[in-house]
Amino acid sequence: MYQPAAFREERLETLHALIRTHPLGTLITAGAGGLTANLVPFTLADTGEKGTLRAHIAKANDQVDALRAGAETLVVFHGPEAYITPSWYASKREHGRVVPTWNYVVVQVRGTPRVIDDPAWLRAQIDELTSSQENQRPRPWKVSDAPEAFILGQIKAIVGFEIPILTIEGKWKVSQNRSAADRQGVQEGLQHEGISEEMARLVAESSTAREHHE
Repeated sequence: MYQPAAFREERLETLHALIRTHPLGTLITAGAGGLTANLVPFTLADTGEKGTLRAHIAKANDQVDALRAGAETLVVFHGPEAYITPSWYASKREHGRVVPTWNYVVVQVRGTPRVIDDPAWLRAQIDELTSSQENQRPRPWKVSDAPEAFILGQIKAIVGFEIPILTIEGKWKVSQNRSAADRQGVQEGLQHEGISEEMARLVAESSTAREHHE
């Protein structure tokens, strides 16, 4: 991943937080049929030096063969993103030498997958994934709310896998390379147009961090 120094994020706790907040990753493998990509929701375990990704997919999914082969796998997690218009920059009014860009947050993980067929492991992973999304709801749904025979039938149709993280990279492109006035303009523009409160917050945080660094 192209990572200019201004946008590089290396803090493991920050990278893990992005994965847990945006767990739907793009699973990319290279198999006999070429490159394959699928959207898959992941859980993240604090095991190993950098963590372990866990997930499940349908047995009928062609990607299962590539996972069983144990080839290096790439998983991409996308955070908030937003188009940034030059109209928000103070420098547009000063000299006009500005162009549009796109702000975004992304984490890329690489590792060697291990396929798991154990029904108990699969049930635990499904329970954890469901709880991570349901726990904030007023009346959380639990896997045990469904008939046990139905759940067992569903588990027979899937396979699990885990990916001990070998490398993890983060890119936080949130206007750090702009002047303080331009960053303020981006933050206010995002908030005023209601485009992305999360991106506006990240731009504000980057401004604070830069001021403290300077």
